[in-house]
Amino acid sequence: MSKIKGSWLLSGLALAAVMPAHATNGYFSHGYGTQNKAMAGAGVALSLDSLAPATNPAGVAFVGERTDVGVAMFAPDRNYKASGQPTGGCFQGQCTFGVGPQQIDSTARLFPIPHFGMTRALDDESAIGIAVYGNGGMNTRYEGGSATFITPQGGKITGAGTFGAGTTGVDLTQVFFAPTYARRFREDAAWGVTAIIAYQQFEARGLGNFAPFSSDPQHLTDNGHDQSYGGGIRIGVQGAVSDKLRLGASYQSRIFMSEFSDYAGLFAEQGDMDIPSSASIGLAYTATPAMTVAFDIQYIAYSEVDSVGNPMLPGLATARLGDDNGAGFGWDDMTIYKLGARWQMKDGFTWMAGYSYGEQPIPDSEVLFNILAPGVIEQHFTLGFADKIGCHELSMAFMYAPAKSVKGRNPLDPAQTIELEMDQIELEVNFSF
Repeated sequence: MSKIKGSWLLSGLALAAVMPAHATNGYFSHGYGTQNKAMAGAGVALSLDSLAPATNPAGVAFVGERTDVGVAMFAPDRNYKASGQPTGGCFQGQCTFGVGPQQIDSTARLFPIPHFGMTRALDDESAIGIAVYGNGGMNTRYEGGSATFITPQGGKITGAGTFGAGTTGVDLTQVFFAPTYARRFREDAAWGVTAIIAYQQFEARGLGNFAPFSSDPQHLTDNGHDQSYGGGIRIGVQGAVSDKLRLGASYQSRIFMSEFSDYAGLFAEQGDMDIPSSASIGLAYTATPAMTVAFDIQYIAYSEVDSVGNPMLPGLATARLGDDNGAGFGWDDMTIYKLGARWQMKDGFTWMAGYSYGEQPIPDSEVLFNILAPGVIEQHFTLGFADKIGCHELSMAFMYAPAKSVKGRNPLDPAQTIELEMDQIELEVNFSF
């Protein structure tokens, strides 16, 4: 690899190291790569740039030799509303609490999210690539507010902050390094494999009043950022079945991560937070020489990770936070449907648009803990373009996710209801060499 190529790789890794968290389909992105995002993430059968390993590693065989560098500006708007006066009470000898009543917006609202990809041919049949990208979904900061506690003697204590322990929120960053090998078994079909190297960084704030429910209160909250490392694999296949139709499929294994030791009293299994497995299948149809339509179905198995999928109740009735069967965020699995289209105009200019839908993963019984991670988005509308500039390419994508909310009772004070709401926009630009 030349010095120039090596410098691009190092630059991509450095950019990815500062990726913040963001949430679209739970805490998976709605797409990977600018043109893929412009088509609402539909692309398991239609790879368009060197971020292909994040969707289908087989696509590395078809995108040619290129380097992609880009950044998104992601702007989520999140808030919660707690209604009804708290009544208090005690639970397993420990007193429970109510939130507010109050309505508070998260003050963490704008995040730059870089990405990097590179592909190179080994010979006429095989190619290699690397992609650097991120996921997220638990980045919140709630300032102000209050929570009310009822003591066993019937006294009331009011503490400042969403949970009565000051400024409340979490900060999760996930970065993936995805070296990939792909090989054609026909001129128009290939398989690919990606070794996923994952890095996570996490911080929790303002959860001190959950200490009575924790197996390790010293490692529950306000311990700064902790790191976690792990790995997994993604495999995929992609190819033409006729002159106009392409099919693709990919599977990502569960990514087993080291434990967040500084938060062993928060996450189930003493700080374990693996990344769930996912699978996608899709097709791409060339309707006319200028227009291609793609459709994907993606499945994300959030419930297989206890710290994400375990419910708050009866979790807290049978185990403490941090225990093997401890309470989690109660997320359900997601199935997402993605439809995208691209129109090739004259002079190398291409328009793209898309729409995706997936039922959000948070049940109405899990609203209290998910104040921290209100990943309730269900729909994405996208638009973008790509324009050839000599032997290079400039592409842009815009995403709008309309407001979605989920409302349910406070499980630790049923006299209250809590409503979580989010909407978001994103603008991404990418330059390809």
